[in-house]
Amino acid sequence: MATPVVTRFAPSPTGYLHIGGARTALFNWAFSRHTGGKMLLRIEDTDRERSTDGAVQAIFDGLKWLGLDWDGEPFMQFSRAARHAEVANELLARGQAYHCYCSPEELAEMRETARANGQPPRYNGYWRDRDPSEAPAGVAPVIRIKAPPSGEIRVHDHVQGEVVFKAENLDDFIILRSDGTPTYMLAVVVDDHDMGVTHIIRGDDHLTNAARQIVIYNSMGWFVPEMSHIPLIHGPDGAKLSKRHGALGVESYRQMGYLPEALRNYLARLGWSHGDDEIFSTEQMVEWFSLDALNKGAARFDFVKLESINGHYIREATPQRLYDVMLETAQEVGRQTDADGLRANRETALIALPELQPRAKTVLELIDLAQFIYAVRPLAIDAAAAAQLTPEAKANVGAFAEVLRTIDEWTVPAIDAAARSFAEARGLKLGKVAQPLRAALTGRTISPGIFEVMVLIGRDETLARLEDQANP
Repeated sequence: MATPVVTRFAPSPTGYLHIGGARTALFNWAFSRHTGGKMLLRIEDTDRERSTDGAVQAIFDGLKWLGLDWDGEPFMQFSRAARHAEVANELLARGQAYHCYCSPEELAEMRETARANGQPPRYNGYWRDRDPSEAPAGVAPVIRIKAPPSGEIRVHDHVQGEVVFKAENLDDFIILRSDGTPTYMLAVVVDDHDMGVTHIIRGDDHLTNAARQIVIYNSMGWFVPEMSHIPLIHGPDGAKLSKRHGALGVESYRQMGYLPEALRNYLARLGWSHGDDEIFSTEQMVEWFSLDALNKGAARFDFVKLESINGHYIREATPQRLYDVMLETAQEVGRQTDADGLRANRETALIALPELQPRAKTVLELIDLAQFIYAVRPLAIDAAAAAQLTPEAKANVGAFAEVLRTIDEWTVPAIDAAARSFAEARGLKLGKVAQPLRAALTGRTISPGIFEVMVLIGRDETLARLEDQANP
């Protein structure tokens, strides 16, 4: 019987859950769910100066918002320091590691000598085979692994293929510091082994780490997990992803009005593909996901494509779901007037949303489009809408307001018929009447059908807004 798949997502809590980390989590989650396995969460909080409780919570919140659940309780790496030290001492006992008493000054001299000889600046193994009796008194040693002096270390990688490292290029790196704390290399290997991790999916910036970590696995006689090192995300210009490109925290995308299902869909396509499919559900992604379909080339982040995908999911969402997201987003980004207006006009907003959804690519755009429902008179008119309200257009707005007073039924068909008769009588195309009405009633040039707007806000509010613009 095959060993159940166990993946892990192992972020450092030194800041927000950035978009690259979110994609790594997504791939680990999708593979574990595809295989019926588990995804574990490990918080690598050994950098005590930079790790914060707020950052840990941001990771939890970001994963939950994205809909990426993990199995069991999160592992906190720092709490396992005694276990890491235990393994370092076991390696000592096995003869696979040794104490090194070199001072910082001696190490600096080694590096300088290596550079002068045209060699990589690394530790030269001075204490590797020395007798412990030569140890200087009062010096707390570090523990170094005995890396193989020759041969090759092979990383069998699902994305990068067979990657070969020459053992001679690896020095005897430190696994336990002089204060008894583990290094990253040791902690990661011990944790992955103890957690039963079978597959490691992470950024290709860890590829050289893989060779060193395999040295530790082999020294302990442990199973080496299968590895997949995925290329990092680049900006549209091919440069390393920066904040101007979109290297932001997951919470920033929520605040910009992206839906989690859209971000999942988009991130999945940044480094993984299923034919030419661009839009697919999370269920389809899980069904189709395979490590062999991960791309070797770097993906480029594209806000235009993300907006397009987000627009698709906005059109597909139910009005009730979008209303809830709009309310939460307005409150989170400090748009309290919008939050209050949406809350006070819930039913109207729900009725309007099917008209608004095809016109928006983000939740923030939806909020902007919905403002006509609860806008306070006199409306703020944006520049594009103001250009529609010429003196002639304002005269038509005032004249049509008088026509509207005579309508018995306040319905879309009745208002539509009145507008067409009004335009025909004045020799105007319907758009010449409708566009100034839209500007006067919403303050914008984009809105639901203008006759629908009139019905949504009611007769009294319609007439009052039109009079504001006809007689400023």
